[in-house]
Amino acid sequence: MHRLWLFLGALTGLAAVALSAWAAHGAPAAFATAPRRAVDNALMIQGWHAFALIAAGLMAEHGRRLAHLAGAAFAIGTILFCGAVWWGVLGRPSLGPVAPAGGMTLMAGWALLALAALKR
Repeated sequence: MHRLWLFLGALTGLAAVALSAWAAHGAPAAFATAPRRAVDNALMIQGWHAFALIAAGLMAEHGRRLAHLAGAAFAIGTILFCGAVWWGVLGRPSLGPVAPAGGMTLMAGWALLALAALKR
């Protein structure tokens, strides 16, 4: 199961780089102002959580069960937070509390990863 977090971390990092390149070179002109700041924020969060997924995978490989929960929280939180930001930037109707719920899930992932680091 730990390989799932490693795989998702690598895939999330790949997507962050690809989306960053698209945002920098192929995005519509409308991305130049406030939406661009939202895109940059989503890409930064996605990039950081690619590494967090890899860390969770490495910790889970060593038998830390809480690291599996952290990996799940990072994967779900990244999809919710970044997905909601991209959804809005692309002109879709607001998803309401989805982005904040994703952010809270990401924070829970960090707390679980911290607890996993303390467990033997």
